[in-house]
Amino acid sequence: MKQYGIAIHGGAGTILKSSMTPDQQAAYEAGLHDALTIGNGILSKGGSALDAVAAAVACLEDCPLFNAGKGSVFNHNGAHEMDAAIMYGADLSAGAVCGIQKVKNPVLVARAVMEHSGHVMLSGEGALAFAQAQQMPTADDDYFYVAHRYNQWQEALKEDRIQLDHSDKKYSTVGAVAKDVHGHLAAATSTGGLTNKKFGRIGDSPIIGAGTYANDATCAISCTGVGELFIRSVVAHDISCLMEYKGLSLQAACDVLVHDKLLKIGGEGGLIAIDAHGNIALPFNSEGMYRGHWLEGEALSISIYK
Repeated sequence: MKQYGIAIHGGAGTILKSSMTPDQQAAYEAGLHDALTIGNGILSKGGSALDAVAAAVACLEDCPLFNAGKGSVFNHNGAHEMDAAIMYGADLSAGAVCGIQKVKNPVLVARAVMEHSGHVMLSGEGALAFAQAQQMPTADDDYFYVAHRYNQWQEALKEDRIQLDHSDKKYSTVGAVAKDVHGHLAAATSTGGLTNKKFGRIGDSPIIGAGTYANDATCAISCTGVGELFIRSVVAHDISCLMEYKGLSLQAACDVLVHDKLLKIGGEGGLIAIDAHGNIALPFNSEGMYRGHWLEGEALSISIYK
């Protein structure tokens, strides 16, 4: 049994080595490395899984390469509407925000919702007002401007379509799951959603049980992919249920969802998971997934391609 460990993801999709330069690959790997180092540093000193996943996801939100926080995509109106969730397996407490604007780290607002609001999910202007009341760091639109995100939006506007982050199908949601030395699990997920999204669209990331879930008795899960299909499949909670009620291992339960149930309805993507014993699963049914993990007594591991 591993006393502690952490896994992170930066999105899944059509990620091919042939379409990425060495410099681009190195940049993505550096972003993943930074997040893993921060999260593992907390765990190795006896810190909580909740602190580890919050810090790791906040680090990924600060990196403009990933579709969360600073790197969030543009919606139809040229704004950035972000979603995030966090859950603590010790007591099943959870917090989430959806459609929030101007905050630098939506995952930290989600944690504040969990700990200080008496609610689970806040949306839009109400979520922003709560974040400001909690003195969470905010920024003007210029902070969220990333050239390649702007170009993606312009392309989508011209063709009047919604696209999943990149034209070559990358679902760059970010997330983290962890187990701490006290035996507690936690999960966190954050995303900017879909390029050119309209009508206040919300995906699976902030929905507890769909894109994010943690329960000390079973596992912690963070998903990335076609959000609508992950919602319909209630992916994160279903994995926990397969473990709790059918006795499946973490890997077996993840494989049922990712390689069977999701595929049957056209759901592309993946997830990261850790169980109560410190086992890790990183399944995906796309060409690649930005991912990494670091378990007690093992070396840091980062991967991108299938």
